[in-house]
Amino acid sequence: MALKPWKILQSHYLRPRYRFDQCELPSGKVFEATALEFRAWAVVFALTKNQEVVLVRQYRHGAQGIFWEFPGGVVDDGENPLDGARREMLEETGYTTTSSIIEVGKFYPNPALQTNLMYGYLAYDVEKTGVQKLDDAEDIEVHLVPLDELIAMTKRGEFLNGLQVAVLFHTLAYMNRIQ
Repeated sequence: MALKPWKILQSHYLRPRYRFDQCELPSGKVFEATALEFRAWAVVFALTKNQEVVLVRQYRHGAQGIFWEFPGGVVDDGENPLDGARREMLEETGYTTTSSIIEVGKFYPNPALQTNLMYGYLAYDVEKTGVQKLDDAEDIEVHLVPLDELIAMTKRGEFLNGLQVAVLFHTLAYMNRIQ
């Protein structure tokens, strides 16, 4: 038997972008599913001329910890993901590039619950050209980490955000650094 999408019988929202669907499964059983209608996310693997990766450290309330990440965030409604990536890199770090930014991958962060895509980009030759312009809930440290040290940090379990690790994988694959 071929896989089939579930049939949505009715939907209601608890809050904007937080949807509950009553679904009929292919078996005929009824199941209540949750869908979070998030906007797209864009993340930039920003590499300097000296082969240092621009990383940010920030508090993440869900896990109640401080995490290493790449600069990035939510793509605004109507914004191209690449433009969102450039904007987020500048806002969070003050870094920009005059080189092209390459899409190295896109994926669903959690397709069981979320509707959004996450876009991963690689930016070469980034330079500090501005200052941070953080949102009210952001408190971000910017660090330059040698590329090989980032790989070692990931192996040691210090680079823990799974979505960021996915972008790292896509970037390393694009750069032919994975055998």
